[in-house]
Amino acid sequence: MARERLLRQSPATLWLTGLSGAGKSTLAYALEKLLLERGHCCFVVDGDNLRHHLNSDLGFSPHDRRENIRRAAEVAHLLNEAGMIVITAFISPFQADRAMAKEIISEERFIEVHVSTPGVVCERRDPKGLYAKARRGEIPEFTGISAPYEAPQDPDLEINSEMFTIEEAAEKLYRHLIGLCYIK
Repeated sequence: MARERLLRQSPATLWLTGLSGAGKSTLAYALEKLLLERGHCCFVVDGDNLRHHLNSDLGFSPHDRRENIRRAAEVAHLLNEAGMIVITAFISPFQADRAMAKEIISEERFIEVHVSTPGVVCERRDPKGLYAKARRGEIPEFTGISAPYEAPQDPDLEINSEMFTIEEAAEKLYRHLIGLCYIK
């Protein structure tokens, strides 16, 4: 409670899920910038910053992918305990893995955001060339091509990054945090 008063916010984790290229990381960093500019303590946890360090021992097997999500949720939980707002950006294609993350973080702090940009748009963007490699068979088990993505059935918020600018989408997330009373 002392941290909440000091930081003028309640800890929360926005769990951004969606296909590769949907705009999750871009949106996460745009929201982080917006929150920081408005005086809120926050941090982005995404696949890139975890896989290069804490999760560098993990591959892309189903077991390793699940462990990646488990560790990300544990990091988010610790940052929430410190009073921070956490924004995660993970494909996290399976409902069971997102449910595990929600259990680790806690239902009160977990906000599931489906970045629902259509697959054809994600593939057209293909910022890392991954869809092209997957279509050539160079990346096995690629979500949305050769591996499934289980879209959230009842996300707390849904954002199609094709319909909004990144700034508009970040503002929408910010307003959602205010509406849920995480930001005072």
